[in-house]
Amino acid sequence: MKIVVLDGFTLNPGDLEWARLARLGDLKVYERTTRDQILERIEEAEAVFTNKTPLDRELLSRISRLKYIGVLATGYNVVDVDAAAQRGITVTNVPAYSTNSVAQLVFALLLELCQHVQQHSDAVHAGDWVASKDFSFTRTPLTELAGKTLGILGFGRIGQKVAAIASAFGMQVRVFSRTQKNISGSAGGGDVRWCDLEELFSDSDVVTLHCPLTPETAGLVDREKLAWMKPSAFLINTSRGPLVNEADLAEALHQGRIAGAGLDVLSAEPPQADNPLLTAPNCIITPHIAWATREARVRLMEVAVSNLERFLAGDPVNVVTFATSYCSEK
Repeated sequence: MKIVVLDGFTLNPGDLEWARLARLGDLKVYERTTRDQILERIEEAEAVFTNKTPLDRELLSRISRLKYIGVLATGYNVVDVDAAAQRGITVTNVPAYSTNSVAQLVFALLLELCQHVQQHSDAVHAGDWVASKDFSFTRTPLTELAGKTLGILGFGRIGQKVAAIASAFGMQVRVFSRTQKNISGSAGGGDVRWCDLEELFSDSDVVTLHCPLTPETAGLVDREKLAWMKPSAFLINTSRGPLVNEADLAEALHQGRIAGAGLDVLSAEPPQADNPLLTAPNCIITPHIAWATREARVRLMEVAVSNLERFLAGDPVNVVTFATSYCSEK
């Protein structure tokens, strides 16, 4: 079996091993693949792994040998799954591998907005503490999380983990989701309850996004929703960039209509140089790293390889769209 990894660098920048995957066939790993290189690299492949390299209908129509696509992520919108199913190609993803890591970054962003650790560390290293007349100083107001309200938009695995951490900080948690799951025990016995969308935005001191990107949620956080928020409130997005209307958020930050934002995702990645959020005040942006702890990447690699092993054994798992297994054709 010929196996191709189209964009292996972000998963494995050199600290993991491809050896287990290589045992399953003739493996070729590319660190990155441009759109015009995709066809040449996979036209003879039977199994392909991709993270962000798109496999669309037109491309899939030009490939005859491909039987399996492994998405190296939870979200699989990078693949035209309907076209894959029509061509007998099984597509799998890797769910839940980064839950703890994403929830951790939510609070890394939030704590930086509240405590301004980097700003104060920079001031100390610049000599401001050495020159201070007092034993302590602050460069900006600091915020305590205990007693504040965290609004969670979307209540899957990550949303539930965020709720539990928020409760440990002594926060009240409000949740809006399409499906009202049983929240008993989901936040370690903390104060968690459902609310409608307007209440979530208007009553929360922090709004954090954990819903999938769909036609209904694209641009959900717009001028109207931002106007519902308190001037002292923060917005956190570690989910999908297009959930937020970036021009509206930049405008709200420039006008002081909300206090700040912490973002790990943007509508285009890498962003264009003229993205309005790059110059917005009180806006922390990290380069889509919530998923990328070594521990999460190890889990991602293990599950991705296991997905192919199970497919070859005729017992596929984590299937996004099912087609006839490789095993049954041999």
